[in-house]
Amino acid sequence: MQISDAHFDADWLALREPIDHRSRAPAVVPLLLQAWRAGGWSRVLDLGCGTGSNLRYLAPKLVGPQEWTLLDHDHELLRRVAAPDAVQQVNRVHGDLADDALAAVAQAHLVTGAALLDLVSEEWLRRLVEACQTASCGALFALSYDGTIQWFADEARTAADNDPDDVMIRRSVNDHQRRDKGLGSALGPMAGLVAETRFRAAGYRVWLLPSWWHLGPPEATLARRLVGLWEVAAADARPDVADSVHAWAARRRAVINCGTFAVTVGHVDLLAVPSQPS
Repeated sequence: MQISDAHFDADWLALREPIDHRSRAPAVVPLLLQAWRAGGWSRVLDLGCGTGSNLRYLAPKLVGPQEWTLLDHDHELLRRVAAPDAVQQVNRVHGDLADDALAAVAQAHLVTGAALLDLVSEEWLRRLVEACQTASCGALFALSYDGTIQWFADEARTAADNDPDDVMIRRSVNDHQRRDKGLGSALGPMAGLVAETRFRAAGYRVWLLPSWWHLGPPEATLARRLVGLWEVAAADARPDVADSVHAWAARRRAVINCGTFAVTVGHVDLLAVPSQPS
């Protein structure tokens, strides 16, 4: 989950990459490979690619020749892209999601992205689905935030760890997620369900599968960073209770520092395949 464009920095992307890769729905790859082989696919368009995490996850799992086009608005992140050996060609494109990304769909067999759909508007998603339908290409969008944040007393997750302000923080973060991120009011936690509906209506076979982050003491650095992001978002969404938000964040940091915490953050992976792959 990303809170705002200000946090698309290389350090944050590197911090989350291992848990992103570990959390992705394992059933997606066999389903994708079936369509990939049947359609003779080779060209992949990765939207909002960052430093190439999605490329590094997917490319080794695909078969045959691969040509990837990586699109991002950040020159510095594109410069840091490191491609695995499985990829024969990588095209780095500096462009925006509003227009450049949708135009590029026409040349793709598979359009993909990670931690992206919760940031876009329903209108942009409608245009994306239409572009995919016109191109008869598949779509794989991983790790869309679904609005779930749950704390537990230990890594076994046998007992909930309820703070009196957890619900307020979650609701405030989710409200913040729905704000305009540059493409109109964002879908936020509804992104996965809305995308599923849109692709089904366009005649696609669609799978929407959980890809939840499960964080414990080994991911304490990431958890502390998340608490900081949630603190900023919640205080921005609810300035009337900012003192309570900051107090909550201090309590949650103390829990993390004790080393016995666990937190689950909900995400979903969406795979959409044309009824007749081409």
